[in-house]
Order: sequence, then C-alpha cells, then structure tokens
Amino acid sequence: MYFFVPYNISPIQQAIQAGHAALEYARQYKDDAQFINFADNWKTWIILNGGTTNSKRDFDAISLGSLNQLADQLSLGDGISDEIKMSFFREPDLEDALTAVCFICDERVFNYEDYPDLAEFILSIDFPDDTKQKYDSFSVNGKTYEELKRLFPNIYKMWIKDVMGTEENRFLRELLKGKKLA
Repeated sequence: MYFFVPYNISPIQQAIQAGHAALEYARQYKDDAQFINFADNWKTWIILNGGTTNSKRDFDAISLGSLNQLADQLSLGDGISDEIKMSFFREPDLEDALTAVCFICDERVFNYEDYPDLAEFILSIDFPDDTKQKYDSFSVNGKTYEELKRLFPNIYKMWIKDVMGTEENRFLRELLKGKKLA
C-alpha cells in the first residue's frame, strides 16, 4: 500500500495521516480482490513524500500543492483508466488540508527484477541477425515511455502485455519513479 503525505508534518503525523487514508481505503474497497490480497499477503506500507498541500480555503489558489496534484493524477489516471483505486484523507485540524493519498499497486509496478523497465526489455530482445534493429543502451536509456512507445510501438505493446500487464501499471510505475520516502 502506497501513500503520499506532506513533507512538512512530523514523521509520526505522516504515519497517522497514512493510517487515516488506509482506513478510508478499507471502507471503500473492503470487498475488492486486490485489497483482500494485500491484507492477506502483503501488509506493507510505503509512505512517500508528497510535497506540499492546500487547505480547502486555498482551493482557489493559482497553483495546487504537489500532493494535491498527485491526487489529481491518480484520480484521473492520466487518461489511462478509471481503474486506479485510491482514497485520501483531509485533516480537519489543518483546515481540511489534504494530508494523505493512498493506493495499492500490482507487484509489476515496483518489482524491477522480475518485471524489467521498458529500456531493459528492449535491450534484452535478441533480434534476428538479418535485421539492423540492434539497439545499444545509449539509444534507449534516458528516454521517456512516450518516446520509446513512439520509436518501438510493437515492442511497447509486447512489454505492456507480457511484462506490465496493463497501462495502469505502467502509469503507476512512472508516477512512483524518483519519489522519496517521507
């Protein structure tokens, strides 16, 4: 179970806010197979730094806090799907500021050893000798998923199908890249 929390509350408060969001998640998705699998087999919490947040009175602000933006990305699924199940918590004692966002993701999102990233997948393909489609790490590493999808559309489709399983998993992997623990 992953959480994003504000950076500027104490570590114990970050954990408490994550707990509030986890309870909201359990209420909403108690019968969901992914939640049941998590509760039966995993039970691991990863609490990440979500940056800044806004209170309800700040909603008309020009820019939303980064935690609010992450919640928007998850709820919209970046246009991927409505399949990302999430919950959040707003702390009444902080003017209803968003203080935790919670979601569960498939093992394929975080297990890079068994489910390699797209660049590694491309480099692992043994192309036939009669093709010139040999790619060195310089030509694929550092490129975004969108760039690699455009350059290698068939390989991208194969990676989604055979490695990631869904576009949702690809979206969540990309969302979590580079995030730091709270």
